[in-house]
Amino acid sequence: MKDVTLVDHLGRPIERQALTREVAAPQLTGVRRAWDSEAIAQGLTPHRLARILRAAAENDLRAYLILAEEMEERDPHYASVLGTRKRACSGLEPAVEAATDDKRDQELADAVRERIAESTEFPDLCTDLLDGLGKGFAACEIIWDRQSSFWRPAAYEYRDPKFFRFDEVNGRELRLEELGAVDGVPLPPYKFLVHIPKLKSGLPARGGLARLAAAAHMCKSFTLTDWMAFAEVFGMPLRLGRYGANATDDDVRTLVSAVANLGTDAAAVIPDTMRIELVEGGKNSGSGGQGLFQNLAEWLDRQVSKAVLGQTMTSDDGSSQSQATVHNEVRVDILKADARQLAATINRDLVRPFIDLNFGPPPSGKYPRLTLPVNEPEDVAALTEALAKLVPLGLRVEASVVRDRLGFPDPAPDAEVLGMQARPEPGTEANREGRAANRETAAGDELDSLTADALEDWEPQAAPLVNPIQELADRSESYEEFLAGLPGLLEKMDPSALVRGLAVAAFKARGQGDAGSDAGSDG
Repeated sequence: MKDVTLVDHLGRPIERQALTREVAAPQLTGVRRAWDSEAIAQGLTPHRLARILRAAAENDLRAYLILAEEMEERDPHYASVLGTRKRACSGLEPAVEAATDDKRDQELADAVRERIAESTEFPDLCTDLLDGLGKGFAACEIIWDRQSSFWRPAAYEYRDPKFFRFDEVNGRELRLEELGAVDGVPLPPYKFLVHIPKLKSGLPARGGLARLAAAAHMCKSFTLTDWMAFAEVFGMPLRLGRYGANATDDDVRTLVSAVANLGTDAAAVIPDTMRIELVEGGKNSGSGGQGLFQNLAEWLDRQVSKAVLGQTMTSDDGSSQSQATVHNEVRVDILKADARQLAATINRDLVRPFIDLNFGPPPSGKYPRLTLPVNEPEDVAALTEALAKLVPLGLRVEASVVRDRLGFPDPAPDAEVLGMQARPEPGTEANREGRAANRETAAGDELDSLTADALEDWEPQAAPLVNPIQELADRSESYEEFLAGLPGLLEKMDPSALVRGLAVAAFKARGQGDAGSDAGSDG
């Protein structure tokens, strides 16, 4: 591509000569050392934690970033839930969409797809950028490799967050720490991917999950320390020595020595007049001592789970498998937000530089767009139940749409597929048996329909026969009077409607039977 003056999304000119050099590499001395012996989490107190968080809010991030790193190293639960959230997003399959249907835009999208497909470092790049979830920001340096006239990212180097700081003016521009530069130096355009997750409104320095979970981490450290001290005292049985009133001072000293050494020697020799008892520690541990520490530690873990994953179903005990399946690790709305923000960072700091350096800015001004689509888990039972009910009623659904919803690929032309049993060939025994079974089912359905039709008007048809009897019963004062009046009711009863209804039903049933017999002679 012919060299033209390129500018980034902020209007800063691009210096091509600087793109192949490392800018933020660690140093043996200075402000960007790879090794750091300072420890923050050990011996953390409320006063010290408050001082660290206050300093971070004032753009002194060093102690806070060390604490955030140590929290992932020292707290298994925090490391687990934060890693779960990172992997849920970094594991999404990227997709690239062309800006328009124009041939040129389609070619640019294909170039981006090809580069991502051949890059084995891309998944790790996503993981490194998602380190910003805990610390508030993450930066990876692009090591560009220029083969002939083609620019491609040869590597993505994760850079320690302590190598950076935010500008003092608005606290939103990430700058590189440099010896002698109080406010740092600007990052060269097209050289860094800078991911700043927007977990809350406000300054990025106050937005990391580590800041939210730091107090729970400190309290849990106190809880575990006290729990270990409690277990040391009450975890072993209480050794109680008893001696009689006539025991001498030497006997008492012998008993004390025996009790003291029993924990290590597991053996003791004492006079017959003395005895040693082992009392379970839990009986003397105080009110609520046995479950207090565990309950507090588990409660703190649940709060961290809510802060990081948005729920506790899959990270804590006590939830059913069905609940865990529904929640599926990370809440879907949180995962979608993480994926959208990460894709925006990659589009701004990787896709656009790749296109500009190799093909120049698109004439339309629109670039290919990388997305990280989140496929929500499908309720297979509900979908299949709805299809089983609606398709027989006439609902037309494309098979490919159903396969996509269920996650099944389109079958190959020669593949063995599952489906309805094939219809037997005409004239075969299987065909005749199948047709006979179908006729029996159909005949049964028709008879059920005829019965329902005949019974629909039974009350009006039977009324001329039943009503005279009911009237006689109402006016009779005795059973004998009722019996005496029955012979005279024959003249008042009119059976014509009932006879006509029965005749019509019999005619329909006979006609259905004849049709079934005719069908049975086919084939």
